[in-house]
Amino acid sequence: MTPETVIALGRQAIQVALMLSAPLLLSALTIGLLVSIFQAATQINEATLSFIPKLIGTFLMLIIAGPWMLQMFVDFFRQLFEMIPQMIG
Repeated sequence: MTPETVIALGRQAIQVALMLSAPLLLSALTIGLLVSIFQAATQINEATLSFIPKLIGTFLMLIIAGPWMLQMFVDFFRQLFEMIPQMIG
């Protein structure tokens, strides 16, 4: 196994991790921004107000994007397992 192979695998693993986390993080970021704008407009200073909408939004995004995320994860690991003979010999 060459150093180039290790770097390529590491890069691909980071790319998959970013792709899997992006939908959940972006939904939480968007909902947090909307709640913050609402809090600024109404002058409600409650720190825990954004927790429940973020939780619900993240859960809904997980339901919507979950099959795609799972398929991407399985494809990555299938590719890793198929590369084992090439890495050993």
